Amino acid sequence: MWFADPTTPGGVLPTCPTKSLFHLNCPGCGSLRAIYSLMHGDVGAALHYNAVGVIALVLLAFTFVTYTIGLWTGRRLWNWQTLRYAPAVVLGVTLVWFVIRNIPIEPFSSLKV
Repeated sequence: MWFADPTTPGGVLPTCPTKSLFHLNCPGCGSLRAIYSLMHGDVGAALHYNAVGVIALVLLAFTFVTYTIGLWTGRRLWNWQTLRYAPAVVLGVTLVWFVIRNIPIEPFSSLKV
């Protein structure tokens, strides 16, 4: 992924199947381009491609760090995943992101990638 640029059309990396079949932006559309932009240090472009995906990556990195520190210290550390409503909030944010990205009215149409 470091060398195959997903931001240029017709590259080696595949396009989103949901977007190709249904012409809708799924919640993950733009994630490959966002990760590519993050790997090359362009945070602004990564947020443009998929802001919720970038936030999810930050949360996953935080989870990995706290889990690893917990293994090293032998104590379980607090994590956002242990919250009671975490699965419902993640599902709700994903569904809202899916709907908002596909509204064809400004300012929402600028969220399409």
